[in-house]
Amino acid sequence: MTGTRTPRRWLDRLEGGFDLIFTPRHNPLNQLGALGWFFYWIVLVTGIYLYIFFDTGLRDAYESLERITHVQWFAGGVMRSLHRYASDALVLVMVVHVMREWVLGRFRGARWFAWVSGVPLLWFVYASGISGYWMVWDQLAQYIAIATTEWLDALPFFGEPIARNFLRDGTLSGRFFTLMVFIHIGVPLFLMFLMWVHIQRHMSPRVNPPRGLAVGILLVLVLLSLIKPALSQAPADLGVVPAVIGFDWFYLPAYPLLEKISGLSLWGILVFGSLFMLCFPWIGRIRRQPVAVVDLDNCNGCGRCVQDCPFSALTLEPRQDGLPFSHQVEVKSALCMSCGICAGACPTATPFRRSKALTPGIDMPHRPLQEILGQSVAATAVLTGEDRVLVYLCDAGPKLADVIADSGVAVVCLPCVAMLPPPFMDYLLSRDHVDGIFLAGCRQGDCHFRLGLEWTEQRIARERDPMLRRRVQRERIGHAWVGCAHDVQLQAQLADFRAGLPHRRGEPPAKGVAPESSEPVTEDAGHV
Repeated sequence: MTGTRTPRRWLDRLEGGFDLIFTPRHNPLNQLGALGWFFYWIVLVTGIYLYIFFDTGLRDAYESLERITHVQWFAGGVMRSLHRYASDALVLVMVVHVMREWVLGRFRGARWFAWVSGVPLLWFVYASGISGYWMVWDQLAQYIAIATTEWLDALPFFGEPIARNFLRDGTLSGRFFTLMVFIHIGVPLFLMFLMWVHIQRHMSPRVNPPRGLAVGILLVLVLLSLIKPALSQAPADLGVVPAVIGFDWFYLPAYPLLEKISGLSLWGILVFGSLFMLCFPWIGRIRRQPVAVVDLDNCNGCGRCVQDCPFSALTLEPRQDGLPFSHQVEVKSALCMSCGICAGACPTATPFRRSKALTPGIDMPHRPLQEILGQSVAATAVLTGEDRVLVYLCDAGPKLADVIADSGVAVVCLPCVAMLPPPFMDYLLSRDHVDGIFLAGCRQGDCHFRLGLEWTEQRIARERDPMLRRRVQRERIGHAWVGCAHDVQLQAQLADFRAGLPHRRGEPPAKGVAPESSEPVTEDAGHV
């Protein structure tokens, strides 16, 4: 896996603590992208309300916001405070999201697009916020206006200094605020377009946080707006240099640096820092696994793998090999993450076939299902006892080095647990290779391949194709989504699972479930 494992374990422990407080589904660290959208919509809605009552003009801008804040405190004042605090929250979740993705290594390979498209978002979010502070036209806005224009003057693009426009009131007019309104509306609208581009390569992207989390955060923001409302500072006076001003460290952290270094130096730091971030996906040693490969002889174009690919790397195209099917699957190599989820979704990935070797319609060259099946059978052949368990372990999940020596436990690693087809579990249990199968992987709600845990749970619950056959007792299949830093917790859950396994030998079928034949299927399942 990419990324340093020690920081990942620290982050995993931190997020595990948040799981205990919020539950995995409502853990805000699992919903940073969705929360970014949520805060953006709050900013947009509150901004529209404020714009209705905002007046452009050298004096009117400040006075109109004062009326909104104090005369309309029950509505306009709350809206202004929500606008301010949601904007700060947007910056916070955006920065944490970037740091988290970097620690988890989720910026290489096919994920480069999301990372690279996310860097310009940083600039546009800050441009949106800074232009908003100008519109208030209080002493903080005066400081920002002077500092920003002096900073822009450091660039060799302007024939005359633009900072001189903010040296006295006579050089400023209401048209300036009309321009600020245009910028403050236009930049966020383009930001929304970039946010849409940012998630285009993801199937089922998270753009809405869970309702409970959204309602809770909104209530906190409203409460904060009532307790500590956002207020203007003293009105701007270009004839006086502000001595003390309130500061917003979320949007204005670069401005104090202008007191220490030149404007050109700060431009260099920010521009080259951004370029460096853009190069992250290609810095360092990169070892990309082979992408998925389609075997048209076993593909009937059913589209299940297309529906399950979390990165939109598969498409259905018109059939070209003459077989009597309308479509075939094609792999977009640039988008494939080599997770194997598509192989786990293929209906031809069944070990019960004996007419020829296990060759599903789509497979991973570096980890073919035939190899996984052989490794599973070989690993279980040496198990002893009445609670023999085969553990399928996700590469991004915890390690089980301490329990591999147990005579009743065998471990097989997979790129993602969703690569395991449900027929494999049916085969190993029905042929008495094991007494139970245990799946272990990433933390719940934070699959390294986005949807692997969700698809696995739905397949086992018989809610998503390919479904686990009804003859398989659910008590014989367990799982622990504990992440990479909770080895002890995983071992405890595995011990509980083994202790609760029903005796296999001589046990009648579950009540209400007719016994099914487990004879080998000899026909080509891909063409049924």
